[in-house]
Amino acid sequence: MARIKGALMTRKRRNKVLKAAKGYWGSKSKHFKMAKQAVLKSGNYAFAGRKMKKRDFRRLWIARINAQAKVNGMNYSTFMHGLKLAGIALNRKVLSELAVSDKEAFAALCAKAKEAIGA
Repeated sequence: MARIKGALMTRKRRNKVLKAAKGYWGSKSKHFKMAKQAVLKSGNYAFAGRKMKKRDFRRLWIARINAQAKVNGMNYSTFMHGLKLAGIALNRKVLSELAVSDKEAFAALCAKAKEAIGA
C-alpha cells in the first residue's frame, strides 16, 4: 500500500486560519500558532458581541420610549403596563421608531394607555 501523506490537508487548514487572521497585528497574522489562538479568541468575542448587540439595542429602544413617554406625562413602566391592559401588542423596536419619527401616533398610544389604566 502506498503511504498517505497529509501535507495537502494540513496546508489547507493552516491557510484557512491564516486567511481568517489577515489584518491582525504582527506575528498574529504571520505565524500559524499565534494566528490560531487569535482567531479562536476573536471568534469568542464575536459570539459574545452578537449577544451584547441584542441587549444594547433593547436598552436603546427602552430609553427612547421612556423619553417620549415622559414628554406625554408618563414613565416607561406605566406606559407599557397601560399598553398591555389596552391590548396593544407592539414590540419595543416599533414603539421606539414611533417615538422618534411619529410623535403624534405615540401620543395617541400614550392616551390609550392612560385610558386603560384609568388615570
